[in-house]
Amino acid sequence: MNDVRRAYDAWHAGLDADAAADAPWHRLVREHLPRLAGLRVLEVACGRGGFAAWLAAQGPALLVGADFSRTAVAKAAALARSAEAGALRLAVADVQRLAFRDGTFDLVVSCETVEHLADPRAGVRELARVLRPGGTLLLTTPNYLGPMGLHRAWRAATGRPYTEAGQPLNRFTLVPRTLAWVRAGGLRVRAVDGAGHYLPRPRRPPVALHALERRRALRWLALHSLVEATKPDTAGTG
Repeated sequence: MNDVRRAYDAWHAGLDADAAADAPWHRLVREHLPRLAGLRVLEVACGRGGFAAWLAAQGPALLVGADFSRTAVAKAAALARSAEAGALRLAVADVQRLAFRDGTFDLVVSCETVEHLADPRAGVRELARVLRPGGTLLLTTPNYLGPMGLHRAWRAATGRPYTEAGQPLNRFTLVPRTLAWVRAGGLRVRAVDGAGHYLPRPRRPPVALHALERRRALRWLALHSLVEATKPDTAGTG
């Protein structure tokens, strides 16, 4: 555990604060966000705080940004001060063992997180646990059903593993696997979305295939996937 935390502290230390918060997964979440006014919101694995600060500006009653890395949380705190994000509270936390009571939050956002956990099922169960009945989870993960999955497999076969920007732990994630984790956590899937179609090239950055973004049926093959799910209410009607 300490080795993993040190690895992530070192990884975040070499990166700037993500003030723009405009990654493809952030854009996907924005498309599915409810109105945040008055809600209690948790962003898990908030990293260096850019998207958490943006969420805090949307008027929630509470916005908690949590990350496993102390270095990331320190950078997020500095960004929050400069952005005057008054509703934002930050915490060092392990997604697999969150120190929040059951049903604390109306909305939980997790971007590109569970694929980097030792136990993704446990992580999703924790996200479900801290949701109130009727609350919503917005979960993004990579989806390697498309060409980038073939590229990743080719890299592994040739002894050059694909590391997702150098992160210490990287699981091969597919939309069906993400859906299985969500359902095993007791949540009901409301929507599946996706964005980002790329043509990989050896030793060069992939080419974005923008024309494919308009084809909704291809969202299952997009590299960036989103699952929107709800926690059933106590009467079983959520």
